[in-house]
Amino acid sequence: MKQKRRDFLKNAAGGASILAIAGTTACATTVDTKQDDPYGDLSSLSDNIKPITNDERRDRINKAQRLMAENKIEAIYLEAGSSLFYFTGIRWGNSERMMAAVIPQKGDISYICPAFEEDRLRELIRFGNDVKVWEEHESPFKLVANIFAENGIRSGNIGMEERVRFFLFDGIRKEAPRLNFVSANPITQGCRVFKTPSEIALMQTAMDITLASYVKTFSMLEEGMTQGEVRNICSQAHSKLGASGGASVQFGKYTALPHGSIEPQRLKEGDIVMIDGGCGVDGYRSDITRTTVFGKPTQRQIDVWEIEKEAQLVAFRAAQLGEPCENVDKAARDYLTSKGFGPDYKYLLHRTGHGIGLDGHEWVNFVKGNKMPLQVGMCFSNEPMIAIKDEFGIRLEDCLYMTEDGPKFFTKTSIAIDQPFG
Repeated sequence: MKQKRRDFLKNAAGGASILAIAGTTACATTVDTKQDDPYGDLSSLSDNIKPITNDERRDRINKAQRLMAENKIEAIYLEAGSSLFYFTGIRWGNSERMMAAVIPQKGDISYICPAFEEDRLRELIRFGNDVKVWEEHESPFKLVANIFAENGIRSGNIGMEERVRFFLFDGIRKEAPRLNFVSANPITQGCRVFKTPSEIALMQTAMDITLASYVKTFSMLEEGMTQGEVRNICSQAHSKLGASGGASVQFGKYTALPHGSIEPQRLKEGDIVMIDGGCGVDGYRSDITRTTVFGKPTQRQIDVWEIEKEAQLVAFRAAQLGEPCENVDKAARDYLTSKGFGPDYKYLLHRTGHGIGLDGHEWVNFVKGNKMPLQVGMCFSNEPMIAIKDEFGIRLEDCLYMTEDGPKFFTKTSIAIDQPFG
């Protein structure tokens, strides 16, 4: 006999009250009653967001130019992607045709694009008016070299943003052989790692949306569902809550694989359920994992879940201002080893956390060897994991940000295996 969603809610999410915790509205009968629109109790949480202003983006460019001077970098080259969006607010898809920007240490930003795209680019430009265009038979690489020359850059270092594709880098360096091409990380990382209050606020909305979507998703679980069906519920819930997002879904023994399996899975009584995903709000990402059990948990499942929960708290407490990032990973790994889930990567197969912002994974990880001290504005996932091959895995993931008073979670963390939303 199928276990109905109301039974799972009662056992795993504490009933309809959990929907209110996550910012949705529902009554006890909302989940039990079949509705024409199963997502009718959800409404957008992103209607009143405050996007990043042009003034803040100008401040970012000014900071980048200060960092260029400090690091003896004459200019940085950015192609379409998250760093270009960070500095300019321009969203642009990558293709074989160059669309890029050059930010010099001194002077104004310049853009490069195909001639037939100029009007579209100018619609998107928020500041700066220097647009270099090239026809299909012409070389965009020469245009970039000319921009360097126009800014008086005939020698020295040019920073290439880390995601610049090789054919673009290769073409530019051939046209500017006297220049030395280096990583732009001291600039891009030096700016993007430290989030401002406006960035934190956008990430908070993204986190709220993802958590609320999970509450809805878990409330609709039924025995026999496939991963795809659950993923679809999660995506639909994200959409109703005001963002494009979704999640990876794993059941049973496949939860021991950190990024899951392609094997078809159907939900059954007693399965561990792991949902890991996120969304974007004005480009800023969320990343949350919830792990629970469908039905009544075994004592083994409870015990492992509680060890995982404590490992997450140990990592959180280790994330103190001025301490090296690696200490967070060490604290979680040492604790898990003390409970029989170690050493090293035997059960915690990956780092304890990663940076997050405009990219779901970005610079500065909680990982061995990372000596960078924790500072105000840094944002991370906190996700130690216990992976028991061919049995199950437990991962609890919540993101945190560093304040002047130390770490703070974006989301309310899980309380127990049958209370995954606090």
